[in-house]
Amino acid sequence: MFERIKEDVDAAFQNDPAARSKLEVILCYPGVHALWLHRMSHYLRKRGWSLSARLISHANRFLTGIEIHPAAEIGRGVFIDHGMGVVIGETAVVGDGCLIYKGVVLGGTTTEKTKRHPTLGKKIIVGSNACILGNITIGDYVRIGSGSVVVKDVPPHATVVGVPGRIIEQKKKEHDVMLDHGQLPDPIAEALKVVLKENRKLKQRIKKLEDNLNLSSEEDDYVSEAESEVMTIFMKNYKDGDGI
Repeated sequence: MFERIKEDVDAAFQNDPAARSKLEVILCYPGVHALWLHRMSHYLRKRGWSLSARLISHANRFLTGIEIHPAAEIGRGVFIDHGMGVVIGETAVVGDGCLIYKGVVLGGTTTEKTKRHPTLGKKIIVGSNACILGNITIGDYVRIGSGSVVVKDVPPHATVVGVPGRIIEQKKKEHDVMLDHGQLPDPIAEALKVVLKENRKLKQRIKKLEDNLNLSSEEDDYVSEAESEVMTIFMKNYKDGDGI
């Protein structure tokens, strides 16, 4: 038991740069407390004390803001950072070393009493407010971007973003930095970048035709300058994921 407690504290201390001491983690980290209370409820559930298990789970939700069904299986070295609003369903499985941020939902998609929640492999990063729904499998070392909705199986080492979730990258290696989920590629920004580049090329070709036919006007020049300014702002900021 004490070995598991030490693993929980170490996982939080290693993954949260705001942690100043392990004592602080023990006393002040609701994600760690939620795991401890879940282990108690899971133990009781496995021995047939379902009501007692649910009462502890309910208290867990009240105290930490994290809802974990007593039957859910949570691996070793898991860290729930901040944790408010996290929901982990009855038949969910979370592998060793996963990193889960606030608002994450591991939910079901059917009312049938069967395996209906996701199975997460090891060392997975799930960004804030992401939803993983249904009896699907998420492979080892996957990164899921904030706000994504995942409803299909994801192979190992993939990066998933968007609604519905799309695989935008797959590298056969472990994460270099576990907290590097903020550097996920943005497929919408990349698509807009391509559109804007093509728009610039078309504008240049049209301008050449207008010059040859002496059709340019001050209004056309004004529109062209305005569009150029918008594209410049986008290219400098949004395409790199910094936001406008």
